[in-house]
Amino acid sequence: MKRHGSRSVPVEDLLEILHAYTEKHLTHMRKLAKKRRVRMRTPPETDALNVLLDAFCKCGMVKEAEAVFGRVKRKLLGNAETYSTLFFGWCRARDPKKAMKVLEEMIQMKHTPESFTYVAPIESFCSAGLVSEARELFEFMRTEGLTISSPTAKTYSIMIVALAKADRMEECFELLSDMRSCGCMPDVTTYKDLIEGMCLVGKLDAAYRVLDEMGRAGFPPDIVTYNCFFNVLCSLRKADDALELCERMIEAHCEPSVHTYNMLMMMFFEMGEAHRALDIWLEMDKRRCQRAIDTYEIMIYGLFDCGETEYATALLDEVINRDMKLSYKKFDAIMLRLSADQKADEAILEVLDLR
Repeated sequence: MKRHGSRSVPVEDLLEILHAYTEKHLTHMRKLAKKRRVRMRTPPETDALNVLLDAFCKCGMVKEAEAVFGRVKRKLLGNAETYSTLFFGWCRARDPKKAMKVLEEMIQMKHTPESFTYVAPIESFCSAGLVSEARELFEFMRTEGLTISSPTAKTYSIMIVALAKADRMEECFELLSDMRSCGCMPDVTTYKDLIEGMCLVGKLDAAYRVLDEMGRAGFPPDIVTYNCFFNVLCSLRKADDALELCERMIEAHCEPSVHTYNMLMMMFFEMGEAHRALDIWLEMDKRRCQRAIDTYEIMIYGLFDCGETEYATALLDEVINRDMKLSYKKFDAIMLRLSADQKADEAILEVLDLR
């Protein structure tokens, strides 16, 4: 379509283009709606408009998308998908104010946003560090949204972890309390998400509070939950806290896993305390915890690293006798350690046999 001296497509021509596109490519959508007896309250051209707006938004041209919709909306009604597309576009462009404006207009037009409409941008804002903006959207969702779009346990979890990361701990627990008062009771998955999120951002005290509350709520923490703590404590080399937690979980009738012991042994070797790593190794026998190949790898490499070649080679013998195979990565690391030790020729031959 040739246009001379014009910078935009006339509205009538744009509607004609949308109609032609619908007739050629989008008839299946109406057929499906008819088959399922779904009443479509918007003309077929709205489907083509949504495709166009979505393309603009995905290319970062949200202003252009909004301009197009502004020009045609007097003659072509938008639907919930139209407003959701623009809303996600502004969220993707990290412009919360304009996103909220679209959301308000959407509700004024009697379109009900679904829960996903809120959750995706809240998660996006939180990951981008826009916690205040995410909180504003969350409050809008909580106060203005209907039952179908009220916050879920997952939404609360995302928001609480983001607040913890931003060191806004009072708001965290206020939101957790509000969650229960609204009838959205946390389940095992919610507590695990909260604990894991708080552990990852180093908020151990807050995570312990959630752990205690989890027990009071009738959800005994399992080994996966405890290992979130061990992962952080061991990476920070807080040995006493890690051992205290180990005793605590045993008292709660939750047995440490092989992964738990692996993290503890690795921590002690990194701290240069091989004797404490050996204590953990022996503790596994007492607790009847079956060792995995990576347990042997950690112990063998750690002993070689500490100069305990004799003990390390004894463990290599055990690995060979059990017909276990070291991983290629750990095999190469052990070979590098052995090659630096002129007295380890026999051990090198044993490792080569193991290969």
